[in-house]
Amino acid sequence: MIRLVQLHHKEHGRAVAVVEEPDLVLLDGVGSVYQLAHQVLQESSSLELIARSRLSTTSIAYDPVYFGNSEWKLLPCFYQPNDPQKCMLSGTGLTHKASAENRQKMHDAADQGTMTDSMKMYRIGVDGGKPSPGTIGAQPEWFYKGDGTMLKAHNEPLEVPDFADDGGEEPEIAGVYLCDKSGKPYRVGFATSNEFSDHIMEKKNYLYLAPSKLRNCSIGPELVVGSDFKNIQGTVQVSRSQNDIWGQQIQSGEENIVHSLENLEYHHFKYPAHNQPGMVHIHFMGADAFSYGAGIQLQHGDIMEVHWEGMGRPLRNPLIRMNMQPSFFNIPPL
Repeated sequence: MIRLVQLHHKEHGRAVAVVEEPDLVLLDGVGSVYQLAHQVLQESSSLELIARSRLSTTSIAYDPVYFGNSEWKLLPCFYQPNDPQKCMLSGTGLTHKASAENRQKMHDAADQGTMTDSMKMYRIGVDGGKPSPGTIGAQPEWFYKGDGTMLKAHNEPLEVPDFADDGGEEPEIAGVYLCDKSGKPYRVGFATSNEFSDHIMEKKNYLYLAPSKLRNCSIGPELVVGSDFKNIQGTVQVSRSQNDIWGQQIQSGEENIVHSLENLEYHHFKYPAHNQPGMVHIHFMGADAFSYGAGIQLQHGDIMEVHWEGMGRPLRNPLIRMNMQPSFFNIPPL
């Protein structure tokens, strides 16, 4: 297993480094993990071998970079460096029992004995989300979050736009994928992520799920290559004015969700439009806890932190509320 970060320096430009605590060891001649992954495809090697073959003698202390006190700045741990619109952000909901229960509460039917559509979807996963290897299982819920322009790094703020009702963390693990020159997808690795959604908008009606997801999100700070997706434990917390106001244990991986990884990947990549040469996919695997479910509404300046054991350092992002004036009321004809 190897952990990679992507960096930027105003003089030296972009770089990739291997995490070797307490330092980051820079790679020679590599500006992005995307570039490194393409080399792997060309040479039929592995990402870990290629990365280790390019280790330089230059290392920098990780702490100043991680805490934002260095001229080196962390970037999202994977992206499409040439064309951010060829990066698809998407996700799978209702993979965890807790997430389904939260949705059940949010969309509770008038008759308390009636199962909501969200809970029905979860039950479909329970019944058919882990088929025998090589067979097709139940299709999970799926949502679109945007393209690479919506992707943020560790320490960068996640924005609640002027048209939003709210913004709240969703602590998840993201699968990171790259399509080769023929369009065949490959899993590059996994990353800690904050999928970040508008829960108040979604609560109005579950059919608002689609627009509630069109928000910033973040991954990183590290891309973990070579890890499995079996049983991953972690924590999520929110702090306000340097005081923790909420926190909870979280879990993910195939042992804790109702779909196998193979089934999730099959249903995402079965669509020809998702198999374009050079396309990057950041796919969120679902969350089982978020502060909104505990009755907390985040405020400007709150810090969201997600930490998964074995997935590198925690991902931290502040929340900011935007005050932009609407600008699309009078779109002129050509």
